[in-house]
Amino acid sequence: MSDPVSAMNGAKFSGLAQVEDSGLQGMITLRGDLASDTLKAAVKAATGADVPTSGQVSLTDAGGVAWMSPDELLLLVPYAEVEAKVADLSEALKGEHALAVNVSDARGVFRLSGDGAREVLAKICPVDLSAEAFTPGQFRRTRMAQVAAAFWLDHDGAFHIVCFRSVAGYVYNLLSTAAHPQSKVGVLTG
Repeated sequence: MSDPVSAMNGAKFSGLAQVEDSGLQGMITLRGDLASDTLKAAVKAATGADVPTSGQVSLTDAGGVAWMSPDELLLLVPYAEVEAKVADLSEALKGEHALAVNVSDARGVFRLSGDGAREVLAKICPVDLSAEAFTPGQFRRTRMAQVAAAFWLDHDGAFHIVCFRSVAGYVYNLLSTAAHPQSKVGVLTG
């Protein structure tokens, strides 16, 4: 069996912003009662992060948790540890109405950084990406042109974008086109 590869196998583009395939990322969809103390403890043990509030992401050095819906979280863990984390979650959540599923290989992840990152993303998503409206720690599920995607902004000013692996080539090309040096609009920066 061959080694796993990320959705775009390390592709990079540099223009108004830098578009990069983020590589392999462990991701677990966790469904359940987000108010449950048992679920909160299991999430903390798996990621080192607390369950975030609506529209937020909680990140630590060990991993992260993104709020997806009133009963769904996206857990971010090291790729090599994802199966063990799913097993640990399943054990910790016995007796709870919950489901933990490894979705790592079903997703593509990109990093969008640089002074033009907000403008690039604003061209293709119906989201107010001004610095006042979209701040670090926020998480958004939306459309990216013709496909579903989600993203958050880290404290270093980089956006992290998650999409289905089946549309990763489309998303990479979309981001690269929106980041083309001759496509600057000049409305959003930083």
